[in-house]
Amino acid sequence: MNFLKAIFFGIIEGITEWMPVSSTAHMKILNAIMPLSVSAEFYEVFEVVIQLGAILALLLIFWNKVWPFGKTKNPLGKGILANVKKDKFYLWIKIIIACLPAIIFELFLEDLFTFVTPENEMTIIGIALILVGIIFIIVEYLIKDRKPIVETTKQITYMQAITIGLAQLVAALFPGVSRSGATIIAALIMGISRSTATEFTFELAIPVMFGASLMKIVKYGAAITFSEILILIIGCVFAFVVSLFMIRFIISYIKKNNFVLFGIYRILMGIVVLLLLR
Repeated sequence: MNFLKAIFFGIIEGITEWMPVSSTAHMKILNAIMPLSVSAEFYEVFEVVIQLGAILALLLIFWNKVWPFGKTKNPLGKGILANVKKDKFYLWIKIIIACLPAIIFELFLEDLFTFVTPENEMTIIGIALILVGIIFIIVEYLIKDRKPIVETTKQITYMQAITIGLAQLVAALFPGVSRSGATIIAALIMGISRSTATEFTFELAIPVMFGASLMKIVKYGAAITFSEILILIIGCVFAFVVSLFMIRFIISYIKKNNFVLFGIYRILMGIVVLLLLR
């Protein structure tokens, strides 16, 4: 049954990771309804490492957007730098800058914030889903007649990058906020277009997810069993396959639509969580 459940977890991860609805919240909701029969320690690892499947799908789709090496008409310099694409190099500088707040938090501050407990976790998730959903609707209303001032990731400034990175900390503190939700809202408020905000958020996910997964694997270490490895592999494979479709769908959807529908969904899901799961 755990292997069958891992399939469902992989599907939910692949769907929700790329929407600003909090994949972590949906994983916790699914585990409350259909819990994996594993230790609490392993579930913490599973919940994070399953994202590797989703991020590998993103890398496959975004490879040409993020890979900084190769022959280019716009090199960073001469010699060894002649094979470094200038625009991709500066994109990665912005990504690294945006990741700094999360890195500092994970390494030095995370243990100081322990107000989320098993007893109040679902309540916090429900409230976060509703509040961020309302914020999405308000932000979309405020910017509906405003022309974006940033239309490509190349135009994102370093100050905007660090602001987007700081927005991630809200998601780190409160389950249910959504990392992508927080970063997209921050980007929209700063005048970044919806499609560019979504693309940069996806690119920012690459080091964030890889780093978080690596830290969990190292921390859990040799305690992992063969059956747990199989559960992880199954979850990752299904997250990968579903993500291949969802990433393309979301990118296409945001080019023609706004985030109001996601805001409404978050509010409804938050109400369900507060009424039935807390």
